[in-house]
Amino acid sequence: MEHLRVLVVDDEAGMRFGVLRALRNFQVEVSDINETVSFEFDDAETGEIALEKIAAQRPDILLLDHKLPGLHGLEVLEKLNEQKLDILTIMVTAYASIETAVSATRRGAYDFLAKPFTPEELKSLISKAAKHLVLKHHAKKLAQEKKQMRFQLISVVSHELKAPLAAIEGYLNIMKEPAVLNNPENYNQMVDRMQFRLVGMRKLIFDLLDLTRIESGQKKRSLSEIDILEPVRMSIETASPAAKEKQVEINLNAPEKLMMIADPGEIEIIMNNMVSNAVKYNRDGGKVFIDITDMGETVKIAVKDTGIGMTKEEVSRLFGEFVRIKNKKTQNISGSGLGLSILKRLSNLYKGDVSVESEPDVGTTFTAILNKHTSAETPSDAQSEDGEGE
Repeated sequence: MEHLRVLVVDDEAGMRFGVLRALRNFQVEVSDINETVSFEFDDAETGEIALEKIAAQRPDILLLDHKLPGLHGLEVLEKLNEQKLDILTIMVTAYASIETAVSATRRGAYDFLAKPFTPEELKSLISKAAKHLVLKHHAKKLAQEKKQMRFQLISVVSHELKAPLAAIEGYLNIMKEPAVLNNPENYNQMVDRMQFRLVGMRKLIFDLLDLTRIESGQKKRSLSEIDILEPVRMSIETASPAAKEKQVEINLNAPEKLMMIADPGEIEIIMNNMVSNAVKYNRDGGKVFIDITDMGETVKIAVKDTGIGMTKEEVSRLFGEFVRIKNKKTQNISGSGLGLSILKRLSNLYKGDVSVESEPDVGTTFTAILNKHTSAETPSDAQSEDGEGE
């Protein structure tokens, strides 16, 4: 719940009391961000007292009478402007006129309320002011979070690219040594290690571009009724060289045809991430089981491996930002830490989600549930959760 402080400044005690009574226990619902606003009230009988109270504890909303003994309302506004205080001011006066309203607005007043006014008019204006403030605070908070996330993203990407670049540079320096040049076996081994590093860098860059397109809404979707078994088989074909190298057997259990409204490229990306992980984190000679099930309104895609598995603690961190499970078993396995994030966001576009079950040294099962009748919304319209993967 958002809490706002309101200072009522009026030389008439009856007016101050009436405002406080009308707004007692008043709350405002900001439906845009599902937030409830409550208020704390204080009052002052002169402009001078008001400035003292503002200096001691700044209010969020100032309900300021125009005609006051001593400093009048416009003079109080001018002093607030000089101090550059971020206070939303509503000018109240019995002398309502266009000139006064314009003068108050020029001095920074948010709105204008003419006496006499009803409790409903007062509540309506306070409600409008509160919503304006809360949405402003929310936007500022989001901007700060976005700035922080951008900084973290740049830091992580810089770190992930710096390490392989340093390794490649080191190998190149070593390869200048005459002893290495005269030893083809060592030379070829270093070339292989550099290529391994380059593959990881390339995947990071491509995954980052995919994720950026999805989150920014710039990814163009081409939705049509397709047989999703076609991109499924393509993803198996893509993973086959790596599976063959590790002697991992890939098994597909699926109907001959399964139609749904989808973007073929998105389904292939989903499958590529699930199948490639199942192969990468498998043991040599292991197996991958791909089960595609028609659930009526949804499609269930489960990819199970017989690999190294994960602990419950590792699974709980799996969808964290740029998280890769790093231990002795995974230290030689390349990855960008973005694959599961992309998988989750694309699943969200299909009004679905991704879950994982895993056991160390037994294996892992990733399950994606996708709605078969997806609307043609843009990626930025979809509701998604943050999270990254292996």
